[in-house]
Amino acid sequence: MGVETGVGGKYFTDPFFGNPMHRNCGKQAVVVLLVVFVLTIPLMRTEAAVGDCRKGDLDSRFCDQNGDLVADLPEDERAWLDPATLIFAYTPVEDPAVYREVWSEFLDHLKQVTGKPVVFFPVQSNAAQLEAMRSGRLHVAGFNTGSTPLAVNCAGFVPFTMMAARDGTFGYQMEIISWPGSGIEVIGDLKGRTLAFSSPTSNSGFKAPSAILRSKFNLVADRDFSTVFSGKHDNTVLGVVHRDYDAGAIANSVKIRMISRQVIREADVKVLYRSETFPTTAYGHAHNLQPRLAERVRSAFASFNWQGSRLLAEFQKSGDESFIPISYRERWGVIREIDAANDVSYACR
Repeated sequence: MGVETGVGGKYFTDPFFGNPMHRNCGKQAVVVLLVVFVLTIPLMRTEAAVGDCRKGDLDSRFCDQNGDLVADLPEDERAWLDPATLIFAYTPVEDPAVYREVWSEFLDHLKQVTGKPVVFFPVQSNAAQLEAMRSGRLHVAGFNTGSTPLAVNCAGFVPFTMMAARDGTFGYQMEIISWPGSGIEVIGDLKGRTLAFSSPTSNSGFKAPSAILRSKFNLVADRDFSTVFSGKHDNTVLGVVHRDYDAGAIANSVKIRMISRQVIREADVKVLYRSETFPTTAYGHAHNLQPRLAERVRSAFASFNWQGSRLLAEFQKSGDESFIPISYRERWGVIREIDAANDVSYACR
């Protein structure tokens, strides 16, 4: 199964018996038919239950009986996942090798709490991460802001936490940046120039800037300016700094961490536009994770000690020092509105 993404929609591209020859075949046929009917009753009930369940934007494989907009745990225990090894993936924002180390202490903690080995899966794209969870090969993950609705609706992702400051404040802004001396001083100067996006599933790297540029500045991609996709936010930042792109749309939390690591200097870029605050990466598990295991995964996030950790050293650069509980229905409302403004659907195939 492949994955296709683009403007205007997101898609994921998964005899009976012969004639009886016994003279009592009439009685046997009746018995067989009765057995078949009895065995079919649970299936009929299951199909009816699935048909009656609330779907919303969810893929046809999922149900949402409680109205929280995320997939419910399947009623059939045979559909539950209880893997021998847990697979964890962090959103492909920057160098996976860097983040394998950043997450190492947390993954040790996750192993201790769940009692299962944990492997870090270094995904190279949002599409690969979505496909891995949809196919049951990814169990715990952090999906970036923009791809979270697609992960929820097409892959059965259940987000329950995100990073925040100690006082509970959270979020980042989308910025449109350029480089000093580019000749772009205001957003209107983007006409005829090249603007880099990260990926079609990214909120700050594509969806939000597309909606804002169109609604606030009457600038439409590939009509008023040329576009390219860099693949990741850090690629966009570096492309602007190295003058490969005239401008780029990014999550400023990524830029802040790159400045803190001295990958770039603050003076290397100039901010043309900064948005309102959006929620950050959502962390969660597959909807069909065995319930006791899912509870332990949640407990691992809630009980992790950030003090002195690599996670704190990396994410405090953008103000994050803890995990807080979240409601997808509430926190991702603004992101779903942006998707609606961009005519994005969450259809799966």
